[in-house]
Amino acid sequence: MTEADAVARAQSPATVESLTADLRALGVAPGVTLVVHSSLSSLGWVCGGAQTVVMALQRAVADTGTLVLPAFSSDNSEPSLWRNPPVPQAWHQVIRDHMPAYDPRVSPSNRVGSIPEHFRTCPDVKRSQHPAVSWAAWGRYARAITQDHRLSSGFGEDSPLARVYDLGGFVLLLGVGHDRGSSLHLAEHKATWPGKHNMKQGAAVQMGHGRQWIQFEDLEHDASDFATIGAAFEQAGKARIGKVACATCRLMSQVELVNFAAEWITANRAR
Repeated sequence: MTEADAVARAQSPATVESLTADLRALGVAPGVTLVVHSSLSSLGWVCGGAQTVVMALQRAVADTGTLVLPAFSSDNSEPSLWRNPPVPQAWHQVIRDHMPAYDPRVSPSNRVGSIPEHFRTCPDVKRSQHPAVSWAAWGRYARAITQDHRLSSGFGEDSPLARVYDLGGFVLLLGVGHDRGSSLHLAEHKATWPGKHNMKQGAAVQMGHGRQWIQFEDLEHDASDFATIGAAFEQAGKARIGKVACATCRLMSQVELVNFAAEWITANRAR
């Protein structure tokens, strides 16, 4: 979407104040722990862009709350598994040998949008140590959520998503669908289905003796049914749906979402 398209969609500019009011009307309350997946373009024309959206999210949860956004550096991963797009096999070893080591201070996020990329650079934001699927957090529980993120648990029981689950947090889909909701990956870890298995992954990390390409295993995830799961969850009346600026948004309990999805996957996947 071009900026002209955003202007044409919006009846007026979205501001920190208007976005905060919309978030509060949707049900985002001070003190909550909130996982956010977002699309800036879905909001229409925002005065100040990603910075304004982050400021509004911080105001909505207040100093007593916690924001958690993806900070994935997904290109720091095993290149033979890339599908969107794939790269020639002859490139695989070159990538393994030359991908910069993950550094939570400077490694940029990718494929998550401009709001998370701005958020990870903000003051007092903590970032987890996973080289491919790190999470950034701000607020009361930021440190507890981002510490001890294990390589073999990108979205699993030793991940920031599981810590949000333990805290009884919420998920906000800000102008995006359930296919963008990473909490459903946590549900995959809790579910069982035929063919569930781990896969080999890799990433460039900084070790005591310098940069190194390491290998590890994690669950092979499958997001192909996430939109269907999300639709079923909404049909069960579990999500609050409303507008934030021009965007259709969904707010839901992460515990309810993950538990529902785990049961759905166990009952329906690969049957």
